[in-house]
Amino acid sequence: MRQPRCGVEDPFNERTLKYLLLGRWRKKHLTYRIYSHSEDLGAAATRTAIQTAFKYWSDVTRLTFQEVRSGRADIRLSFHGTSTWGCSRPFDGPGHVLAHADIPELGTVHFDSDEHWTEGTSRGVNLRIIAAHEIGHALGLGHSRQPGALMAPAYSGYRLRFRLHRDDIEGIQALYGKKTILTTSTTVTSPAHMTVPAVSQKPSKIPNPCKDGLDAIMLGPYDKTYAFRGDYVWTVTDFGTNPPMKISALWKGLPGGLDAAVHSPRTGRTYFFKGIKLWRYRGFKLDPGYPKPLTRIPAKIDAALYWPQNKKIFIFKGTGYWQWDELGSHFSTLPRKISSLFSGAPSYLDAAFTWENGKVYFFKGGIYWRLNDQLRVDRGYPLSTAERWMNC
Repeated sequence: MRQPRCGVEDPFNERTLKYLLLGRWRKKHLTYRIYSHSEDLGAAATRTAIQTAFKYWSDVTRLTFQEVRSGRADIRLSFHGTSTWGCSRPFDGPGHVLAHADIPELGTVHFDSDEHWTEGTSRGVNLRIIAAHEIGHALGLGHSRQPGALMAPAYSGYRLRFRLHRDDIEGIQALYGKKTILTTSTTVTSPAHMTVPAVSQKPSKIPNPCKDGLDAIMLGPYDKTYAFRGDYVWTVTDFGTNPPMKISALWKGLPGGLDAAVHSPRTGRTYFFKGIKLWRYRGFKLDPGYPKPLTRIPAKIDAALYWPQNKKIFIFKGTGYWQWDELGSHFSTLPRKISSLFSGAPSYLDAAFTWENGKVYFFKGGIYWRLNDQLRVDRGYPLSTAERWMNC
């Protein structure tokens, strides 16, 4: 009872441990509006956390969501404290009740502004996970009696590889149906709509994930897979790809045409390489003093990845690779042959990364290789990037 929790009551169904349904929307495309943000995270990180929270549900149902910046939206999200102003059920200060929401079709979601909202750490309260829980209520789900479910009433803490529980998925699909995938070469039936700030510069050609190659790929902030090409980035999901957006809309100040990108779970920082320069971000905010010149590795590298076994970043160019300890700022002085460690892997890569399953992937010219725990190419590879990664 003392655990931090949701403020929605727990009318459990005593006859079953299955999900509980409290209502549903009469339409499948819903708009949402964010009226205020977490002071701890800032506006950009708050928006990204909430976008990701909606996407957990759109990934498994026929629902689609679109953010609006003005006018009335179906689902309205805001932060409130102990005052009754703007919230009929005032919060109780830090701890205990973290957030609450109304069932369809009321559309109200409130977060306790006195909580320490965070991302990428076990400290504080993870906004992305709590937002996904409250959005579940706003979509019609009640509290679950499955302790591992997102819709369980108590907050169980930050999870690095967060996924919806089967009970969550079965409940939301009972309300809105299963997600279906088109067999066309470009889209899925219900892509997540992401609203991004306007960028004043003239956009370059928007890439086609099914036809164009990769400049870089990484498992980055919020455990999302980001693919880069030219001035654009798109996210890759189990169901296909989301529409490309300008890189600078997410990482302000970062140019297009990247050589490599890598995210470090060890420090929570993301590194981007282009030419002779290195950019470093925490979340989507550029660290002070960056970009910096590359001094101990050659310019125009091919790819980079984080290897969790030794907690180092591997940097690739041509037939060689370097190891970098980011905390010690130590680079291996001379490159070693890629073939000496990565058995069966190609040289002159387009992109590389370690994915959420712990396996290393190398990309080159429309195909990719998967390496096992011994860093040997798995049997049956290479395979088509467009077919297997982009679901084309």
